[in-house]
Amino acid sequence: MAIKPPLLQSGDTIGLVTPGSPLDASIINTRAQTLMDMGFSIVYGKYVYSFDGIAAAPAEQRAEDIMNMFRDPRVKMILPTRGGTGVQSILPYLNFEEIRANPKIISGYSDITVLLNSLYQFSDLNTFHSLMLIDFRSDTPTYNFNQFFEATSTVISPRTIQNPPDMPMMGLVRGNVTGPIVGGNMTSLVNTLGTPYEIDTKGKILFLEEINSPTTMIFRYVTQLLMAGKFEDCLGIIMGECTNCLVSWGTTYADLINEWLVPLGKPLMVNVATGHGTYKAAIPIGATVNLNTVDNTLTVIEPTVSS
Repeated sequence: MAIKPPLLQSGDTIGLVTPGSPLDASIINTRAQTLMDMGFSIVYGKYVYSFDGIAAAPAEQRAEDIMNMFRDPRVKMILPTRGGTGVQSILPYLNFEEIRANPKIISGYSDITVLLNSLYQFSDLNTFHSLMLIDFRSDTPTYNFNQFFEATSTVISPRTIQNPPDMPMMGLVRGNVTGPIVGGNMTSLVNTLGTPYEIDTKGKILFLEEINSPTTMIFRYVTQLLMAGKFEDCLGIIMGECTNCLVSWGTTYADLINEWLVPLGKPLMVNVATGHGTYKAAIPIGATVNLNTVDNTLTVIEPTVSS
């Protein structure tokens, strides 16, 4: 069973880090002010404002910021400013045993996917495929904030993850399975294959989402995951949105799911609000969930934080 980090409460301190691509300082400061207006205190990573080309800073420095936040007893949650590119390069410089001994909430999506899944896989830590700093702004849907704080600030159990109204979850292959949930952004996860940080889907429920990729690229990703045994190993499959994904050769994202994943015969749910879409469900990586594609429900069985 995954380690549950302590819950987040008003007045707690949030540590800001930039583990991937850089973000303009004015955006960081504006979003940080939103958190302070919500009643939180802020600690800034040493390299949170850095700019070093594609990534904010050298991998060792970005990893140092992550480790310092885990070591800092003031910090209750670690919040990446954004995803982008380069998060995978920090993984060799993380001390997973030290992280295991200092469990804290960490949330994000996009390229943060590799960090979330590695922290679960190597530190047994519940992590959260949910909001990043860039999402703390006035026009963020209330649904997103409700999902985030239900997952990180309450010990509600069980918790049903529901899509916004008029966006139904749909089961394409009927079934009912329970197990730990892993996954996130498809590009990021495919990039772990063949590395020491390759995602482990054995006995897990696998969820995937993507952005800005033509269906030719999605075809490649699905094929790679199939050939790597990731769909064979998993208990069930959740396909989130493919945001701004262009149709290639008359083949849609839905066509690829129907052609390649439905025939696997595993419980399969689609149209779940995740990641890069306007609406972002809070998916607790490592937590035990029930995927019921008969009733079209996704339920987190246990609390994801500790009181």
